[in-house]
Amino acid sequence: MLTELTIRNFAIIDDLQLSLGDGLSVFTGETGAGKSIIVDAIELLLGGRAETTVVRAGADMALIEAVVRLDSAIRDDVAEILEREALLDDPEYVTLGREVRLEGRNVCRVNGRVVNLSLLKELGEYLVDVHGQSEHLSLLQVRHHLSLLDRYAGLDGAVSSYGEVFHQLRDVDRELKALRQGEQDSQRKTELLAFQINEIEAAALSPGEEQALIEERARLANAERLASLCEQAAAALDEGVQGEYAASDLLGQAVEAIDDLAEIDPSLSSTQIEAQALLEQMGDLTRRLRIYRDLVEFNPGRLDEVEERVGLIRDLGRKYGGSEEAILAHAEHARVELEAITHAGERIEELARLHTQLLGRVGALGAELTDARRIAGTELAEAIGLELQALSMDGAEFAVDITARESPDGAPVDGRRLAYSAAGLDQVEFLVAPNLGEGLKPLVKIASGGETSRLMLGLKGVLARADETPTLIFDEIDQGIGGRVGAIVGRKLWKLSQAHQVLCITHLPQLAAFGDRHFKVEKVVRAGRTMTVVRPLDGPERTSELAQMLGGESETNQESARQLLSEAVTAKEPSKSG
Repeated sequence: MLTELTIRNFAIIDDLQLSLGDGLSVFTGETGAGKSIIVDAIELLLGGRAETTVVRAGADMALIEAVVRLDSAIRDDVAEILEREALLDDPEYVTLGREVRLEGRNVCRVNGRVVNLSLLKELGEYLVDVHGQSEHLSLLQVRHHLSLLDRYAGLDGAVSSYGEVFHQLRDVDRELKALRQGEQDSQRKTELLAFQINEIEAAALSPGEEQALIEERARLANAERLASLCEQAAAALDEGVQGEYAASDLLGQAVEAIDDLAEIDPSLSSTQIEAQALLEQMGDLTRRLRIYRDLVEFNPGRLDEVEERVGLIRDLGRKYGGSEEAILAHAEHARVELEAITHAGERIEELARLHTQLLGRVGALGAELTDARRIAGTELAEAIGLELQALSMDGAEFAVDITARESPDGAPVDGRRLAYSAAGLDQVEFLVAPNLGEGLKPLVKIASGGETSRLMLGLKGVLARADETPTLIFDEIDQGIGGRVGAIVGRKLWKLSQAHQVLCITHLPQLAAFGDRHFKVEKVVRAGRTMTVVRPLDGPERTSELAQMLGGESETNQESARQLLSEAVTAKEPSKSG
């Protein structure tokens, strides 16, 4: 629900900040004071059309901001949208903002970050319904009618059971389509897979083989130089070069000298051991070099074999993957795919039988849903009819239109084939005839103004348990009705506010008396500028305002105002105790 609303430099509003609560809040004031301007600002915030004419004279920009506390019914849906857009800060609150700049640019914000207008509209549909001259009405959107009817009828469990079968059928259809498409290309595909498997298997690859071959190739290509370097190193260590002493002879002399040192000074015994170890390591090194020299192979034939093998592995890598592991994995995947194609016919027959069974279940469960919806639709139409009568719309008629569309691929129902979706077999639309003899029409085509507001109030009153929109705003709901009906409307709005936050602009004191909070909207002149101000009323101020709405602050009207407030309190009592 709306907890904070800020409006700056919007039309004749200079700087307005409202703290709102739950329950019913009423706004009263003289015609032209700016009550509907507040509603216009909220509609703009929810994604309405922005025009530079709304910017207050002398200002560069109009700003509307709202802090919204997310009720549990919509919290998960809104959080999903915010997470999708990386905008989720607090799972219990969201901040909306809209700036309209004089040069024509307008900026939308969610939780302080700039977003596009479509996202603001998407969020707004979950948060607020404005009933009056606006089109921002969830009940006017046909796509919501089916879910509203289901929630009104308490069909969540039945819809869930149907949905499980529907999704199973969709999965079967998807696999069948893929298999049948693959069946058309199966011969070509089979030959290709068999060739790939044979080619990889014939290569008899092993992981790490290419690297080992590359190292072997380097040895074979440089065999002569390897042998020469080994001989050179071994000679320097053990034989000497060009008449010079060998390294082993020199190191032997050093060891003998260190032995003599250790005999004189025993503290050098560790040095003696270290020197002897170096002499032995040099001997081992010389032996390993000579063994490696003897193993160096001058084999041009083997070099050609290695070159050919490396070329084969790299060719396979270009076709099937960059490494031996990837090539072997491709072969395994090809075997699985080939096996699936080989047995595709059997799987297609199995899936076709399952498809028929599931389609029959969709038809049976869908028909049960249709029957339940028709019963609920009749009950809903009767309940709303009674609501409209109480709201002085005696000639109004409401109906729930439930239709199905035939399709050759549809679900079987009583010898017919009906199109189906995740929600069932039905297309649902609410119809209304606001006046006697006009004929039923879609809700979206009904008249605007107070008649629409009263109709929406009747619908909301009945659908309150099904409608999850937390905040409802009614503008001009009292247009064309008298005080007696105004009291009825006030009580219905208050009852509606037990499940929703309700804001209502009214000229009727009988309606205003039911408000849990009462705000007065006034137009004042300050420093030569006209502006709208809003202040909360309580106690004597509220009584005085109701008296003014009754015709003036006479003692009679003051007493009538007190009587209205008392009657409203009494009227609320049964709901409180219930």
